[in-house]
Amino acid sequence: MPIRPTVPQAATSCSPAAACPSGHRDDVPPQWHDDDKPHEECGVFGVWNVKDASALTALGLHALQHRGQEATGIVSYDGERFHTHKGLGLVGDVFGDARVMATLPGHRAVGHNRYATTGATLIRNVQPLFADFEFGGLAVAHNGNLTNAETLKRALVRRGCIFQSTTDSEVFIHLIAISLYASVIDRLIDALKQVLGAYSLVVLSRDALIGVRDPLGVRPLILGRIPGETESDPASWVLASETCALDIVGAEFVRDVEPGEVVIIDNDGVRSVKPFGEQKGRFCVFEYIYFARPDSVLDGVPVYEARKRIGVELARESGVEADVIVPVPDSGVPSAMGYAMASGIPFELGIIRNHYVGRTFIEPTDQIRHLGVKLKHSTNRPVLDGKRVVLVDDSIVRGTTSRKIVDMVRAAGAREVHMRISSPPTTHSCFYGIDTPERSKLLAAQHDLKEMAELIGVDSLAFISFDGLYRALGHEGREAAAGRYCDACFTGDYPIALVDYEAAGGDPHCA
Repeated sequence: MPIRPTVPQAATSCSPAAACPSGHRDDVPPQWHDDDKPHEECGVFGVWNVKDASALTALGLHALQHRGQEATGIVSYDGERFHTHKGLGLVGDVFGDARVMATLPGHRAVGHNRYATTGATLIRNVQPLFADFEFGGLAVAHNGNLTNAETLKRALVRRGCIFQSTTDSEVFIHLIAISLYASVIDRLIDALKQVLGAYSLVVLSRDALIGVRDPLGVRPLILGRIPGETESDPASWVLASETCALDIVGAEFVRDVEPGEVVIIDNDGVRSVKPFGEQKGRFCVFEYIYFARPDSVLDGVPVYEARKRIGVELARESGVEADVIVPVPDSGVPSAMGYAMASGIPFELGIIRNHYVGRTFIEPTDQIRHLGVKLKHSTNRPVLDGKRVVLVDDSIVRGTTSRKIVDMVRAAGAREVHMRISSPPTTHSCFYGIDTPERSKLLAAQHDLKEMAELIGVDSLAFISFDGLYRALGHEGREAAAGRYCDACFTGDYPIALVDYEAAGGDPHCA
């Protein structure tokens, strides 16, 4: 049997890397948080048995760019050697040079887009993580967050493991290294049984491409197939965070990787192992509301249609007399369309987003930070002037950006401004891979509906109900959807133990 790390007694404080286990990043420049949204998790992608595997991986990562913009990396295997290239920035910046792609030969590859939820934005934290083991090389790309990573890390360090990064993902590497099992798959499963948290993994060894979802399936992962050029040619296989990454590489959707499933792709085809037995999933409901790209399909539900139906439900629940429905771009657009359709009020683009603004390029003084929202959004005055406006957005986190947008709309001449939100109030922090502030900074955790409306300066404010949200996702209401989703950011019902946070004395239900 493998030697298990000794789990230490509860610590009295977190290390700097885990100072805020909720995932909020106070160590990154403040302008990276100025859009007042929950930030992306990460995107993972892998291909097996395809010519120019790294080029296809770069395309897949480009389609998954919305899931992480801080850094990106690819590891390929040519049958003899592994090759890797990583960089800070967008996929096009890091892999836009043909000379870089030429250094990544092979017919199999894995890639990762990073938005850091643990570990600073340093090149050593950029994934995929790669290590040489006695059985050969192994590359790991991880989307999600481990809730017992610090506990395991302290035990591993006591055993002599030397960590090269500050990311929780490296825990997988060390657990695989110390496992006494023989095969790569058994070592990986041994590691999986010791970690807690929400994760999707894409792993590349010399002999296989492996996809993994955590036992509750909180984070997404899908399997795709690229048919051979002739009937006798073997198929190529794809693993990706979302279906939108299949289209760009010419792959067809096969199925979602199931909660707790390990999918193994090798020269013999595709096989499945379920080391945790049959599991009832708790998929992250916020993927439907905000994170996933609108053209993706998650668990059989088209995201675009779900968001439109959320808008329909929102209009039915909280309709108000108005002249125009205006989305807060871009994430509010489908719900605003649904709201307009159900209410009969015209849909207009009263706010225009500048798509060419990345990270703030001016020194982030207080004045510039205050004006930052105008770099990303501007008003379409003829649409707003003299009108009663309903603004539709996906969420309110701190409320700072909502206030600025409302002020802009009023400055453009709006007579009334009503805000409708296509999610329930965000009252709790996420510990499962989404970058959200600590609870004391969440507007809905500190104020009631009337107070929030006053703070952001609207004539009225309403959020979709839980019943409305789950009706939009195809259920009869909240009760019918019970136990099918992770909605802890709205309810505080955390389905996975928060080992590190609670060991540090934290209480996720306290402000």
